[in-house]
Amino acid sequence: MLYRRTVGDVMTEEVVTFRPSTPFQEVAALLDANDIVAAPVVDDDGAPVGVVSASDVLRHETGMPDPQGQDGNDERSWGKARARTAGALMSSPVFTARADWTIPRAARELRRRHVKQLPVVGDDGLLTGIVTRSDLLDAFIRADAEVRSEVEQDVLGRILGLDEGTVAVEVRDGVVTLRGHVPEPRLVPVVVGLCQGVDGVVAVDAHLAAARAG
Repeated sequence: MLYRRTVGDVMTEEVVTFRPSTPFQEVAALLDANDIVAAPVVDDDGAPVGVVSASDVLRHETGMPDPQGQDGNDERSWGKARARTAGALMSSPVFTARADWTIPRAARELRRRHVKQLPVVGDDGLLTGIVTRSDLLDAFIRADAEVRSEVEQDVLGRILGLDEGTVAVEVRDGVVTLRGHVPEPRLVPVVVGLCQGVDGVVAVDAHLAAARAG
């Protein structure tokens, strides 16, 4: 099997966190000092119970439920505008990820939840890290030489057992071009599918033919 990078490979383990009792001024100062847009709020055991974002801080500073005037006229939003602690300011429930999630699964969850980051929890529900959109994007951006090496060594060599040089591999901007021969016609789609499963591969252009029986 190909090794697929997971959330645990790209997440940040040193996480800025708040307690529900953390004063608003400290929340705003820590977000600004660490140049982050959000941070989880954890309970006494270290389990995430909510998230405080820069937009929550902005609501408080403007005294309005929605600084942009689009929505947020409900009582909860007004409560955030008057909040004095992280517990009153935070959004909850909090959506979390697991370290063993694949990168695509985490990306889908971010999109489905309309959030920019997910706290990562272990089996015990305690915080172990945080993963952001930029973390996931970086996972898909790999050097062409790195992609080529994985295709040659793992896909063609270790998994399919093809002799070195049987298939020539070129990678440019994430597009993999394959030229050469494989033992059987049915292996062509297999090779393409495995290459498409390599992290960082944008597309596969295969020019492969079945080797003639000797």
